[in-house]
Amino acid sequence: MKISYQHQKVGDVEVFYREAGPKDGQVILLLHGFPSSSHMFRDLIPKLAEQYRVIAPDLAGFGRTTTPPRSQFDFTFDSLFRVIEGFTEALALKKYVMYVFDYGAPVGYRLAVAHPEQVQAIISQNGNAYVEGFSDAWGPWEMYWHSPTPENREACRDSLTPETIRNFQYLHGTDASLVSPDGYSLDIAYMSRPEAEEIQLDLILDYRTNVDLYPEFQTYFRNYQPPLLAVWGKNDPAFLPAGALAYKRDIPSAEVHLLDTGHFALETHVTEIHELIHHFLKKIF
Repeated sequence: MKISYQHQKVGDVEVFYREAGPKDGQVILLLHGFPSSSHMFRDLIPKLAEQYRVIAPDLAGFGRTTTPPRSQFDFTFDSLFRVIEGFTEALALKKYVMYVFDYGAPVGYRLAVAHPEQVQAIISQNGNAYVEGFSDAWGPWEMYWHSPTPENREACRDSLTPETIRNFQYLHGTDASLVSPDGYSLDIAYMSRPEAEEIQLDLILDYRTNVDLYPEFQTYFRNYQPPLLAVWGKNDPAFLPAGALAYKRDIPSAEVHLLDTGHFALETHVTEIHELIHHFLKKIF
């Protein structure tokens, strides 16, 4: 299965994306999280592309997507959403299944609220939309949200270090021998680029807007009842299994599967996740 690597201009942003599968196939839009890029889907894309048209963009401020400098571009989650909204319009994606992970969840859920008629189903892999999904690891970030001082901003910089990316994001709660170093090594390299840390600190502060929108996301779930599959690394140090189970409160038909792995569940359980997606979508299409 061939994967193409392309660019799409959306305003002042040039979105890098990966695409594979039949051009006339059912679309699955993959939205990655922090501190990653569409590279996190490198093993899942070929599996899904056997049946589906798979499209995985890099969010603004991440991966190979290029933006104006920080002084000329507002790095907020609303900006990330607007770019992805423009991206779906540029590619004429009228209907799609949405796979959201981590930061991809608040971006994707903004898109779903704005265009509920386009979202055919949701796959949430450690993509949170409920306050009970937060662990106590969010302390420094929450302190920064409530009091955005220079000191509190600096306290969040530890989240961006190579050690934190490797040990907390990728290796915590999983069998480290099964985790390829490619993912965290690439993320660490991206984080070393000019302005990268400051961009991420801007987004850490703005993450509070996602929490403010949780009630709106949950209203969308209740009103539209999108078919939803929550597949979760249950040992995630940031997003607890309670965040996965909470989906059933608003979407009683939601499927929830907890896997014995960490935050980046695709690194160790791509086969299991693909099989769950396959069975889930087979019931819809």
